Amino acid sequence: MRSTTRRSARRHLLLITHHYAPEHGAPQRRWGSLAPRLIGAGVDVSVLTPPPHYPSGRLFADLPEYAPGRISRGRHGERIVRTRFREHTSRLRSRSVDQAVAAWSTIVLGLRIFRHPDLRPDVVVGTVPGIPSMFAAWIVARGLRAKFVVEMRDAWPDLIEPAGLFRSRRSLKARVLGALRTLVHRTVSRLQSHADAVVTTTETFADVLRSRGVRRVAVVRNGTSFERIADDADAGTDAPADGHPLHHRPLRAAYAGTIGRAQDLATVVRAAARLRDRGRAVEVRIIGTGAEVESLRRLIRELDAPVSLGEPVPHDEVRDLYAWADTVLVSLRDWEPLEWTVPSKLYEVMASGRLATACVAGEAADLVATTGAGAVVMPGDVEGLADLWSTWVDDGAAPTASAAAARWVRANADDDVLGEHYVQLVDHLMNSRGHATARRSTPAADATAGAAAGAAPAGTCPTCARLDTLPDPRDVLSTRSVSPRVATVSSPAQAPEGELRPRTAR
Repeated sequence: MRSTTRRSARRHLLLITHHYAPEHGAPQRRWGSLAPRLIGAGVDVSVLTPPPHYPSGRLFADLPEYAPGRISRGRHGERIVRTRFREHTSRLRSRSVDQAVAAWSTIVLGLRIFRHPDLRPDVVVGTVPGIPSMFAAWIVARGLRAKFVVEMRDAWPDLIEPAGLFRSRRSLKARVLGALRTLVHRTVSRLQSHADAVVTTTETFADVLRSRGVRRVAVVRNGTSFERIADDADAGTDAPADGHPLHHRPLRAAYAGTIGRAQDLATVVRAAARLRDRGRAVEVRIIGTGAEVESLRRLIRELDAPVSLGEPVPHDEVRDLYAWADTVLVSLRDWEPLEWTVPSKLYEVMASGRLATACVAGEAADLVATTGAGAVVMPGDVEGLADLWSTWVDDGAAPTASAAAARWVRANADDDVLGEHYVQLVDHLMNSRGHATARRSTPAADATAGAAAGAAPAGTCPTCARLDTLPDPRDVLSTRSVSPRVATVSSPAQAPEGELRPRTAR
């Protein structure tokens, strides 16, 4: 990518993260796409991160470049400094200790290695989760006199409560952990307010933070490079002539991604079992890894559900899985903070052109319904999901997602566009006068600014506000929404561009 942003003489960004390549996952994929675009725009990128040990909790390989303090080069030319870590299990407490160990090592190594004039960063980005990375990034940024950016990939600290962090059934311990939970919540919120910039991945969470007085918020969505799957990718010579494939074979549903508490895939398993009990054939394939794999496997056995559970597969095999499926699942639990997020997996499904079954609420649900990407079911609604799939089976064919969904992703979640946004943010932060002016705003100045047409909200940095201008889908599409329970199925000739269309024989 060739940046259109004016280059300064020297720009150095230090990323502090608990997850990085060669691991696989949403945060690894995000910075695996941002790093080369920042470097291509002339930004020197360094990364402080533990050696690869996600999700197993064990070191991938005993290689020299994974030793604490060892400096190596990544595949894009970024400088990588590995920290210490602690082997962990899938239990929350064990993973939290690992994050704390890595954060302490980050502080020690960051202040020691990057204090050298040739390595001193201009901007330090702490990406969350894990939460300890945020505190480590703040200390390193202040110690090196660099700009401090917090990247909130999820709705923290609000997820602390529904996620069950710092809870105990014992009364005394519960009180202690409750106080700790409150302290962490307040501290995270305070760091967000005092950061030079906060980056979110959705407009909704950015608005939540602004309502709390966080004035320097920029939105850089998650992106995807997933290419559209050809409409005839799953066509076969044995496709039924009557145009109703689901009258001759099971409905095929697929999921590929993290298997954790937040994904609530137990709802999918229960819905599949319910569909089978109704006498309708369904086949669900789930691939991935995470803290809930074993509990999900037990539930599948207990219900004898028509669901298979497999290990993560390479990218090409994910495409094969999507081509096989009638619908691809995107699922989140019914926690209010998750209504402020959009799973990066959703962008991938939309880009693929496959029909999404979206068990989501909030901004993600609006995006699916408005672009015609699929059908929305409320999180945790087993009966609603079973009813939706039953309708498709009875109709003999699942709908087809609108092409508008893939177009929206190309326009708003393209890796090049998002990389340019980050370059603009880095350049803006280095222009300390403009950013400091927003930080030192006064009530009188805010009133004057607010009176101007099109001005940023009072006290908000105008440039930061311009960085979160990815269009809302409702502003770029004129469509009718899909029902939140069952997708509207119209004839191909009558269906508007933003609605679902019945799938033809394959």
